[in-house]
Amino acid sequence: MTYPIEGSCQCGGVKYRLLAAPQMVVACHCKECQKLSTSAFSITAMVNTSDLEFEGEMAEWSRLADSGNTSGAKFCPTCGNRIYHFNPAEPDKIKLKPSNLSDTSIIQPTAHVWVSEKQDWFTIPEGVKVFDKQP
Repeated sequence: MTYPIEGSCQCGGVKYRLLAAPQMVVACHCKECQKLSTSAFSITAMVNTSDLEFEGEMAEWSRLADSGNTSGAKFCPTCGNRIYHFNPAEPDKIKLKPSNLSDTSIIQPTAHVWVSEKQDWFTIPEGVKVFDKQP
């Protein structure tokens, strides 16, 4: 894989460059991620804030997570595409939503979290880490 990889929201109002490989890619099966993705799970690439460059305006929304942490989200105010999630207490880490990258070949989850809430019809591939809740 060659970096940087370009990414953007659906309308192109928010663009970004991922400068280095993610530390890990996670599939989250919690009910909140099912709502977010309108699917069985949501994919997140864990990256350092310093490994991303953004351009364009983003709106912000947040909620209190089960852990007690704040789960913040940045998204395009025009098309609504989620760009990333973050915890304000960890400003050096970003939970990038990688489905809007121009090259999505990095989307290979190495862990599945919140499998206690996963859809029964989905089978987790062998060889990946599995966590009932948040590790």
